[in-house]
Amino acid sequence: MTIQSTTHLNFRGDARAALSFYQSVFGGHQIVVSYKDAGQVQDPAEADQVMWGQVAADNGFRVMAYDVPSRMGWNPGDIPFFVSVRGNAADEITGYWEKLVDGATIVQPLAPSGWSPLYGMLKDRFGVTWVLDVESAYAA
Repeated sequence: MTIQSTTHLNFRGDARAALSFYQSVFGGHQIVVSYKDAGQVQDPAEADQVMWGQVAADNGFRVMAYDVPSRMGWNPGDIPFFVSVRGNAADEITGYWEKLVDGATIVQPLAPSGWSPLYGMLKDRFGVTWVLDVESAYAA
C-alpha cells in the first residue's frame, strides 16, 4: 500500500494558467480535466475551467489545482488549499478518513464518485480541509 500527500490549490478561473506555470518551473506532466470534460457543467461560462488538474514531475514535485465554481464562496484567505491524500487501497484511505473525521466537519462524505472508487472531503478540527480518494485511471 502507498499514499501521497499533495497540495491542492484553489483558484477562481486561473487554475489552468497556474498549472502551466508550475509545469514550466518544475517540469513534469500536466493533466487538466475541465468541468465540460467531466460532464459537471453548472454554469456554461465556467465549462472550460479546471475541475481537476495536476502537475507531476519525476523529481517528486506534485501539485493539484481547480477553479472554485462561482456558485461557491471563495476567498483566498478562507480556503487557499486542500491537503489531498490519494492512495491505491480503499481500506487504507478509509482508515485515514476514520481518524481525520474525529471532531471534523464533513464537506463530502467518503463514498464512490464519478471519478474515483472512493472520495471524500472534510475540514478537520484545526480548520484544514482534506480530500481523500482512491486513485483511478482517467479515461478522457
